[in-house]
Amino acid sequence: MQLTQANTNDVGAIAPLFDAYRQFYEQAPDLDLAYAYVTERLEREEATIFMCRDDDQTALGFTLLYPTFCSVAASKVYVLYDLFVAESARRRGVATALLSRAQSFAMEHGAAWLKLETAIDNAPGQALYEKLGWERDEAFYTYHYSFDS
Repeated sequence: MQLTQANTNDVGAIAPLFDAYRQFYEQAPDLDLAYAYVTERLEREEATIFMCRDDDQTALGFTLLYPTFCSVAASKVYVLYDLFVAESARRRGVATALLSRAQSFAMEHGAAWLKLETAIDNAPGQALYEKLGWERDEAFYTYHYSFDS
């Protein structure tokens, strides 16, 4: 298993996983959209993506981090917005490796913490996060305001 930081040369490997990730969250399949979105994030250096490949270079999973800031702590933080492992690669340590790499990256870049959100019904993800020391926020609610197209 190889874990690397992705660049624009890796978009072809990441895009199908990103599309599958979106489908997991009940979005319609759209490989072109996935390809364009990942390409734009990497070209604009708006996100850091780590990917895991098998020895035969098959993409197994990825995680995508966005940098942001916390005004209260007056420090940099990262949002671990996406984490996805191909179904065929689950229970092989891929998610653990990706989470570990995200944590070390954030620390190396002076972040105060990492934040992630997951679906309420994503019990396997929640179990993994808690096993690895992530703590569920019991103090704040998350709200969204949508702009209809």
